Amino acid sequence: MSENKMDKIVALAKRRGFIFPGSEIYGGLGSAYDYGPLGVLLKNNVRQAWWKQVVQQRDDVVGLDAAILMAPKAWEASGHLQSFTDPLVDCKGCKKRFRADHLLEARSREMKGLKEKPLTIKDVRCPECGGELTDIRQFNMMFKTFMGPLEDAAAVVYLRPETAQGIFVNFLNVQTTARKRLPFGIAQTGKSFRNEITPGNFTFRTREFEQMELEYFVKPGTDEETFESWKDFMLDWFVGLGGKKDHFRFYEHPKEDLSHYSKRTVDLEYEFPWGWAELWGCANRTDFDLKQHSQHSGQDLSYRDDATGERYIPYVIEPSLGLDRAVLAFLIDAYEEIEGGRTTTTESNKEVETVLRLHPALAPIKAAILPLSKKEPLVGIARKLQAELAKQFFVQYDEVGSIGRRYRRQDEIGTPFCLTVDFDTPNDNKVTVRDRDTMKQERLALDEVAGHIAAKVGR
Repeated sequence: MSENKMDKIVALAKRRGFIFPGSEIYGGLGSAYDYGPLGVLLKNNVRQAWWKQVVQQRDDVVGLDAAILMAPKAWEASGHLQSFTDPLVDCKGCKKRFRADHLLEARSREMKGLKEKPLTIKDVRCPECGGELTDIRQFNMMFKTFMGPLEDAAAVVYLRPETAQGIFVNFLNVQTTARKRLPFGIAQTGKSFRNEITPGNFTFRTREFEQMELEYFVKPGTDEETFESWKDFMLDWFVGLGGKKDHFRFYEHPKEDLSHYSKRTVDLEYEFPWGWAELWGCANRTDFDLKQHSQHSGQDLSYRDDATGERYIPYVIEPSLGLDRAVLAFLIDAYEEIEGGRTTTTESNKEVETVLRLHPALAPIKAAILPLSKKEPLVGIARKLQAELAKQFFVQYDEVGSIGRRYRRQDEIGTPFCLTVDFDTPNDNKVTVRDRDTMKQERLALDEVAGHIAAKVGR
């Protein structure tokens, strides 16, 4: 995939109301983005698709919505206050800041195959101006703020950098109230905040983002088998919702690069236009988190097996996915340009036509209602159909322009079905249903349309 394609997707996202630059009228705010009318629907649909498969369709996973602000001791127990850092360097010339590990990785790729001594930051120059870089220093990525009227040390709290810790501190609350036996999981979606040194690549790396996170608790000794099942789930979920399988791969973290809590970590990577990058990570966190919170809080977070009487600290498998990255990946895989167009009912059919082939379950608008006339009785029938379908789906009404132009507008935003109310509709009570991907058209009775759409979108 080319960088040019990414530019086109960014332009489409703004033009059609998927994603806007944050605070744009004030010149923008670095790495902040707002989801527009279509973007918020797409984001909700991706979140709901994840929740449906991870929570709704399983009897061993329940949900949680923990607070963003937590007691500071929770971040001490988790290790975030001590080790949630990135290596930072500054350019002595242009004064720009970079992550040292990213610069070293890029330089290593340039030198691939050369037999040289291990790289240090002294071997790297500033990618912007070629200037000399400072020594590496560690930068804590947690956002700090104050709770209450006084801004002193006693009032310090942090915006959470991950949703996982809210799950761990509620382990016993959830386990006892939901009456769950191991193995079981706790799922959560919500905002997290990381003061990234170098955010970028559109919505891929931002300082405010949303996670879809699962902590799946298991008996020690069964963790490796459970890890494999959730690893396979990650790829199956994306492909099942329209992701192109050859755009995904697994990356096994070498032991020397594992996080302090991890026994094993595997990333599901996606081939973005700028290269391969992490999309979804699966980590075996062992019993680290529950042990830490037990020790720091003084509360016993062990689990007692009613069948055997055995008591132990569970291990946890964590498949964690960034919602914003998932939305971006689905947009990239859905985007297609057709030279010369494919719509023959308009004079513009020689133009390049853009089709967003989103899975019907993810498409922001499920159907567009298009009357061939702005007059009665067609408008009345179309408006009544719109009102009926809106009880189940997000739909659009469009009576402006030629039918070909209207088809193309809907194709560009990913609408899977267009429903044309034509001059035969008042007589036969049928509409023409046009499929976005195949362009096939069929006549359906008005009272059959909702069921047809529901079957396609998986509701």
